[in-house]
Amino acid sequence: AKGSGTAMYKIGIIGARDSVLGFMALGFSVHEAESAEVAAKKLHTLVKSGEYAVIFLTEDYAAQLEEETNRYKDVPLPAVVSIPGQGGSTGFGMNNIRTAVERAVGADILFKE
Repeated sequence: AKGSGTAMYKIGIIGARDSVLGFMALGFSVHEAESAEVAAKKLHTLVKSGEYAVIFLTEDYAAQLEEETNRYKDVPLPAVVSIPGQGGSTGFGMNNIRTAVERAVGADILFKE
């Protein structure tokens, strides 16, 4: 709500139609992308808008767009987070979380074998 002093940020999700449609029910701003190239364009548009706190990107696209998503690693908002798509997890998202935690605390505290 503009002018009220409290900003309401949106949560966006970008991915293939089958992977993202269900998130509409959760109130997410859903953006279908039929290719990684389209997903990259949508990602940049959403980030530039300044309206998003979190943008989820399905792992299949996130893996292909690592260079694009790395641009936003050090900006406070939005957080760009990869999530498993329709086909289940590839492990890509968990590796990103592991790397972020390692960078933050200086050690891999989540996955001690």
